[in-house]
Amino acid sequence: MDIKAWTYLIVGLSFALYIGIAIATRVRSTAGFYVAGQGVPAVFNGMATGADWMSAASFISMAGLISFMGYTGSVYLIGWTGGYVLLALLLAPYLRKFGKFTVPDFVGDRYYSNVARVVAVVCAVFVSFTYVAGQMRGVGVVFSRFLEVDINTGVVIGMVLVFVYATLGGMKGITYTQVAQYTVLIIAYLIPAVAISYQMTGNPVPQIGFGSAINSGERAGVYLLEAIDQIHRDLGFPEYTGAFGEGNKSMIDVFAITLALMVGTAGLPHVIIRFYTVKSVRAARWSAFWALLFIGLLYTCAPAVATFARVNLIQTLHERSYTQRPQWYQSWEQTGLIAWVDKNGDGLIQYGPGSAFVGKPMVSQDDNGEPVLGPSGEPRLSNETTANGNELYVDRDIMVLANPEIANLPAWVVALVAAGGLAAALSTAAGLLLVISSSLSHDLGKRILNPQMSERAELTYARIAAGGAVVIAGYFGINPPGFVAQVVAFAFGLAASSFFPIIILGVFSKRTTREGAICGMLAGILFTAGYIVYFKAIQPGASAEDWWLGISPEGIGTVGMVLNFVVAIAVSRFTPAPPPEVEAQVERLRMPGDA
Repeated sequence: MDIKAWTYLIVGLSFALYIGIAIATRVRSTAGFYVAGQGVPAVFNGMATGADWMSAASFISMAGLISFMGYTGSVYLIGWTGGYVLLALLLAPYLRKFGKFTVPDFVGDRYYSNVARVVAVVCAVFVSFTYVAGQMRGVGVVFSRFLEVDINTGVVIGMVLVFVYATLGGMKGITYTQVAQYTVLIIAYLIPAVAISYQMTGNPVPQIGFGSAINSGERAGVYLLEAIDQIHRDLGFPEYTGAFGEGNKSMIDVFAITLALMVGTAGLPHVIIRFYTVKSVRAARWSAFWALLFIGLLYTCAPAVATFARVNLIQTLHERSYTQRPQWYQSWEQTGLIAWVDKNGDGLIQYGPGSAFVGKPMVSQDDNGEPVLGPSGEPRLSNETTANGNELYVDRDIMVLANPEIANLPAWVVALVAAGGLAAALSTAAGLLLVISSSLSHDLGKRILNPQMSERAELTYARIAAGGAVVIAGYFGINPPGFVAQVVAFAFGLAASSFFPIIILGVFSKRTTREGAICGMLAGILFTAGYIVYFKAIQPGASAEDWWLGISPEGIGTVGMVLNFVVAIAVSRFTPAPPPEVEAQVERLRMPGDA
């Protein structure tokens, strides 16, 4: 069978499994819809957390960004994995012990204020919609290539599927669907990584193959990282393993992005809510352990996958005649995610720094500065361009998905990777949609607008809210503001600047007041969102010289987080202390044990 047939088979079977689980676990209570009845075993919750957290950014885009950014791409590895450790140690057990359904629930009760709850709802919805935009784009990228539909149609298919199993099963259905999705995505990621590592280095362990020597070709015997550094130097790129040099991100920006991703991870509402689904604080701690183990399987492979893909891409395409381009290129070319612009008219694919769509061929001139004409009287083009000589555009989001094809792996492996990419995107999208749904129906509807609402009515509103969220998420998937990992980085920055400080202060500071929390959240998220919008929408062509302190929009969440802390602490010092019962509740929260 060809790739398309294999894709229909494997993706179709996986979709049938997801929908079957949703039907089998359909819930009829709000506890089941929001927190799966708090009866999920720790190991399953760890797998579900891994799938929920490892989104399309982790599966599809992270290795793609590392393959283009090299060393500085490690901000995603360090930030996301370090952030999960931070979440597991500082927040998860305490939030589980607090015993509420959602992050806005915690904020509203801890800060004894419905205004704080509403602000938290707005922040949760804003963060979740930003995050889910990246997932929907990931779904569209996969469908556009492997099912040969346009990206917009792919996003719509994903919307329908997520709506079915998220609204039917709620958190219970999503949890067990995510267990299946984790199994699919990790197998899909590891099989090609192992195969390509053995193919290139003779070592089947990608983490070891990453540091091994290439075993064939003109660079046989050269260590893989030395080879990619030399390839980059030859083509004019910054060294792949180089840090903070010309063409790479500055040290302060790397630090800011890494910290924003770390604290953003610890403040993500769709990850935090997972720790409410287990029976006890002890189970929450074990869930965190299992999740970190399951996450580590993918994250320790990502640098190797990125490097394999980068080497194979360049060796396959650079200086190759366009008429002899490989079949994988022709397939991806139809999606518009890879393109060639023949700037010098020689028919060869030239790859180097700069945008393929910037610059045009220069006209050859004689010694007198007159244009040299060709046989038919048209001006003859020189081998130079007015801007740069790069002729190849490659969307970073295709690197992991195209990697098996570039390496000539079997068609079923290519289809399996497509199923894995969809599993990663859909699992996180479902978790995010549940956060949006619960924030609107429970935190806003039940707790503020209509406290007398029946459980049946609340469940109905939750499903309606999920449906509306799917539609809006689909719009952002069709019109995304950047690459998958970039969009997700924005979401982490927004979470870092809004939730992390308030949750930390809520657990570890009895003196933080409702006024401090409200002002801190608003200051952090408005500053961060305003900065991102300004440099991504109003001034999209701005460079590092234009950024404040040289910090990019992906890293500005770090500054927003500091602003949130400063404002919350300062305002709390000038406002009345929290009620004694709230201070006692915070004291109990930090005491050992489940009670």
